[in-house]
Amino acid sequence: MRKARIARKTAETDIELTVNLDGSGSYDIRTGVGFFDHMLDQLARHSLIDITLRAEGDLHIDDHHTVEDCGIALGQALAQALGDKRGIRRYGECALPMDDAQVRCALDLSGRPYLVWNLAFPTSKIGAFDTELVREFFQALATHGGITLHLDMVHGLNSHHIAEAAFKAVARALRMAVEVDPRKADAIPSTKGML
Repeated sequence: MRKARIARKTAETDIELTVNLDGSGSYDIRTGVGFFDHMLDQLARHSLIDITLRAEGDLHIDDHHTVEDCGIALGQALAQALGDKRGIRRYGECALPMDDAQVRCALDLSGRPYLVWNLAFPTSKIGAFDTELVREFFQALATHGGITLHLDMVHGLNSHHIAEAAFKAVARALRMAVEVDPRKADAIPSTKGML
């Protein structure tokens, strides 16, 4: 019922994506960008949203278009799967520790996209992956998913740990926000009557 499929093809990327908000966190993700695949695996596993993703991008240039366009597609899929958002909890939050890193996430599936970004990476690369692309992904996700998304780093020394804590914190907050509230399963979670 709360599923979506997105096919997005541009001159830079070709993406096919399915999501199931009521899944078990299963994933089958292949973008051609190893570290990014690892992060998206974490996003699926910890949100309990099933994600199947195939992306072919212009990796001979760099990873930017692939990462950003996957964020666009995932945001669109979440918005599509949520429909009118009837019955959801709407808000989610998580303070996620990972070794030296702690990242806090607070989000609202409000339909009003906004990103607050307070993460600082001590290195410009994680292996071959540009750390600046972490923000690009979350900006695209928030914009196309209609998500107010706040990410704050409390601590962090290792770039891999900071990035992974961010993806897991968002995943846990999403899990909370998309869940059906058993006390208001038939209501839009807003006094406006719509989101």
